Amino acid sequence: MKRILLPAGGAVLATGLLAAGLAGTAQAAPDWATDPLANNNAAAASVAQYWTASNNAALKSATAYYHDAAPTSWKSGGGYSPDGKPGAVLPTGEEKVVATKVKNINLPKNIGKVFWTDKQGKNRWASGASIQSKYRNLVVTAAHNVYDTAGVGDADVLKNWVFVPGYYQGKTPYGIYVGKTAWTHYDFDVYEDYDRDYAFVTVYNGVFYGGEKQVTAADYEKFVGPKYVKDAWITEAEYKALLDKYGPNGPQFTVPESNGSEKVGHDYAGPKYLSYVEVTEAGYKDALKNTKFDNVYKNGEAAAPPNGVIVKKLTESEYKELLAKKAAGGFLGKLEEVKQNNIVVSWKSTQYYVNQWYQKNAVKFGVHSYFIEISKDAGRLGDNVGGQGFAWNQKTGQAVFVFGYPEGPHPDGDKPYTGITPKWVYGKTSGKVYVSAAQKIEEHIGVKGALTPGADGGPWVLKYNNNKRLGYVNGVTSQFGDQDGNGRYDLITSAYFDGETADIYKKAANVWSGRIVGPNGELYK
Repeated sequence: MKRILLPAGGAVLATGLLAAGLAGTAQAAPDWATDPLANNNAAAASVAQYWTASNNAALKSATAYYHDAAPTSWKSGGGYSPDGKPGAVLPTGEEKVVATKVKNINLPKNIGKVFWTDKQGKNRWASGASIQSKYRNLVVTAAHNVYDTAGVGDADVLKNWVFVPGYYQGKTPYGIYVGKTAWTHYDFDVYEDYDRDYAFVTVYNGVFYGGEKQVTAADYEKFVGPKYVKDAWITEAEYKALLDKYGPNGPQFTVPESNGSEKVGHDYAGPKYLSYVEVTEAGYKDALKNTKFDNVYKNGEAAAPPNGVIVKKLTESEYKELLAKKAAGGFLGKLEEVKQNNIVVSWKSTQYYVNQWYQKNAVKFGVHSYFIEISKDAGRLGDNVGGQGFAWNQKTGQAVFVFGYPEGPHPDGDKPYTGITPKWVYGKTSGKVYVSAAQKIEEHIGVKGALTPGADGGPWVLKYNNNKRLGYVNGVTSQFGDQDGNGRYDLITSAYFDGETADIYKKAANVWSGRIVGPNGELYK
């Protein structure tokens, strides 16, 4: 049921009779809102690169998202009234599972984790699921897993949003799916109305991490996607072998006389030459007091930077590239995010250099080897993991399975779940609605269960077929409640899926996304 915005204080109401009475003074808003997550191939490629770089390092660093404003108290009221006839869309992707007499729950492979980067630059995750759509490219989750709701009217879409079905400890068995467009209810987008805490997100074809490949310098420059340089000292024989193999377009060799050999102090009596080298911050500080270094750089020295510490302002893409290079040991300096009011506004690097004496008669050869990380097109989400059906205006009191990845603690601090593997609860949806004034919740439905944060966004599946692992999504976990006040979550709630929910779903389910991986493993620009 749509909320009505009163002209004078912005109060939000949920009464159909009042809406009719104010028809002449209130202007109806559309049911739906759309916002781009990665609205073109270049943006999507950047998101894929962010998560797949260094063998999915960012995915492994993500932590579960705990909702900032969980309700402290719940009230229950009368039952929810559907706003039209019940309806359903059939699921796709039947799995072949051998039926057994033992009652075990076969978890659907189309549930997974949604990942994003929050305003503080931290990588977060929650739960979601693949749902049936025309182009098999749709994810359902909670709207608060798509928007950063800092305040009413101040909702921003979350950065680097992806869905990973079947995610397990850094592994992406079916690929990473970059979000393209978020479809939500207008009332959540504008007013943070948690009675509309659901979102449908179209995603691009999936991306697989396909390992690293050494390439020439020319191919490295042309490649779009995760890439990095490895620096190493090699022998003269190795140098000649690489030169024969790659020619002038191969690895970039350093000049032997400038970078070679054994380090000596400034008082070394034999043949020596002075060069400059990059060191870590600790090495730089050591150079100020250690006699094996001649000195840190001074102004006016030939063939040397103007001073020993060089600070550069970076773009976000340069920052991410250097971050991957640093993880591979190819960058010795510091990388920092510059923040204002806890928001990242720019990036910078700090590098340290010292003068260094070398023996002239102990030449080594330095080489930069170029590596790219190959991506593979994983295909459409629904083709790989299937999609749950969708149902709306269903009567309450029906049994559902609630799936998700719980990880957070109970209010009393007990932490029974790890978030590593999905869990489920089974129960009947309540005949009453649940109310929480703090989040404008007036008509949530509930299921008794002890899941904890991390599971929010997970699907409520009606008429679940344990052999096919399919059913009909009829809700997504929004909130967790402690009804008896004993410090343990015992209630899970969801927005009621009504005709307005169905309208938003149908719009999202008919939009095509596309692919972002080229034929040679490159990410499209």
